[in-house]
Amino acid sequence: MLEVHDINLFYGAAQALRGVSLKAEAGKVTCVLGRNGVGKTSLMRAIVGQAPVAKGSIRFEGQDITTMAPSERARRGIAFVPQGREIFPLLTVAENLQTGFAPLKRADRSIPDDVFSLFPVLDSMMRRRGGDLSGGQQQQLAIGRALTMRPKVLVLDEPTEGIQPSIIKDIGNAIRYLRSKGDMAIVLVEQYFDFAKELADHFIVMERGAVVMSGDGAALEDPDVRNRIAV
Repeated sequence: MLEVHDINLFYGAAQALRGVSLKAEAGKVTCVLGRNGVGKTSLMRAIVGQAPVAKGSIRFEGQDITTMAPSERARRGIAFVPQGREIFPLLTVAENLQTGFAPLKRADRSIPDDVFSLFPVLDSMMRRRGGDLSGGQQQQLAIGRALTMRPKVLVLDEPTEGIQPSIIKDIGNAIRYLRSKGDMAIVLVEQYFDFAKELADHFIVMERGAVVMSGDGAALEDPDVRNRIAV
């Protein structure tokens, strides 16, 4: 569904990504692991079009989208849950979810039932402002907003960061459910090793902007993987 091939990315003279490759398949979770500052978020921004790549290619459903605008990638079915959530604090929960309508045809502009079955708390808070929600509730709202777009690829940048354990469990269950449907590829950036280990079908480990390890989820048992991402 999504293939990133040998991409380089620069911020001015500083190189953030060095020949990074990644594949994400429908019905699978691909985890991107690594310590802070190794380029994980830059890779996610490249995938969704927020940061232009200097070399390499990004293909989605067989089409080259390397130079495609973020809005067009969203219309094609790539949804992003950024680190820090970036919900709209002055809009209500309902209005935040409805911002996910932007790339959709008018006939598709409704909130999917899955949003409320996965995160029931949102249904009871539809009229509350996003800024009044707890951090964990805001994370659920950010994921719900992405799901409103009916994505084919869901990109999650550290969804467990600063979140209480009960909501981490809910997010893990949501990812498992979305994977089980078989029609969505999930790219998950994580520092929480045990969370990633439970979910990963495939993984890459990054250091200094490059991929230093990759493999199937079972290979996360390798102590060297944990050592490379340990803080």
